Amino acid sequence: MTFDDIVANAGQWLQGEGPHSKIVVSSRIRFARNLKDRPFPGWAKKAERMQVLGEIADHVAAIPAMDSGFNAPLAELTQLQKQILVERHLVSREHASKSAGSAVVVSRDQQLSIMINEEDHLRVQSLLPGLQLREAYKINNDADLFLEDRLPYAFHPELGYLTACPTNVGTGLRASAMVHLPGLVLAEQVNQIVNSVGKIGLAVRGLYGEGTEALGNLFQVSNQTTLGETEEEIIERLVKVIEQVIEHEQNARQMLLERRANMLLDQIGRAYGVLAHARSIASKEALNLLSVMKLGADLAIFPESAQLAVDELFMTTQPAHLQLGVKQEKLNPEERDTLRADLVRAKLKKIPEPDLAKVVPATNGNGKKK
Repeated sequence: MTFDDIVANAGQWLQGEGPHSKIVVSSRIRFARNLKDRPFPGWAKKAERMQVLGEIADHVAAIPAMDSGFNAPLAELTQLQKQILVERHLVSREHASKSAGSAVVVSRDQQLSIMINEEDHLRVQSLLPGLQLREAYKINNDADLFLEDRLPYAFHPELGYLTACPTNVGTGLRASAMVHLPGLVLAEQVNQIVNSVGKIGLAVRGLYGEGTEALGNLFQVSNQTTLGETEEEIIERLVKVIEQVIEHEQNARQMLLERRANMLLDQIGRAYGVLAHARSIASKEALNLLSVMKLGADLAIFPESAQLAVDELFMTTQPAHLQLGVKQEKLNPEERDTLRADLVRAKLKKIPEPDLAKVVPATNGNGKKK
């Protein structure tokens, strides 16, 4: 599998199919693992990182799920290629900044990816569409068990798996769901949800994880503690919270339809109008408007075919994907904004204007709802 194959294949988690996929974009499970008697990557010298890479690489490539997958040292990838992997959530931003002694391995279906010598020697992660945390855990666990049979993991009988960051010690597990919450944002209720989730030991982050902004009304909800609970307990607790978040988002959408329909329809109509006619649009604005269009598609204000088109635009309008598509010298921000607008306009030509009449509330003669 080549890098071009990754670009050509959107990956199953980007197909928009899965349980509760109108609200839960994806489910991710990540394990942090290290080799015993080896310095963590952040403290290791180049020769030590290269030695660890040599010890790990062949075993990672031999994982059954990685058959015919993509396997490359980061030193052999361009900065653009690494950024593509970040935008696809196959590697972290931190890993993309690495070079000699680090590598990435991705399964053909892009459900499983493994970062070698990121913050830890191994970051094993699985990514599935919709709310499928249990299923993602099985994919990850199978890969982890395969590696644990072949590699000497750093493990303490009382503390569990030892990691570079103390917050990962124990299970080394980070479970997260990326949720699309435009209803709660428009209803001005999202801060209440974020605060409530934080009080029960979970974290809410932006599109690309810690320290990033919640662009496009996309939020990552994940566990914060990895010590004192089993992997299964962490996942079950997160699933229950995500199910509650789904219910709150569904209620917010219904409330907007019943009580603030004109505001909601105005937002959807404006989003379509700007995206369909803009000649220049920045990444942040595009994501936020596409989020509102996605909400319109969820509410059947746009035809079903709009769902996949909007989901694709979430990815293809990102800076690295735009740059990759033009095959030329690096675009400046103004050129990117123009190209992004051209791409969106072309895609929206195939999508009819929003059918706002579908949800316009019935009124009597004086404009009041019947």
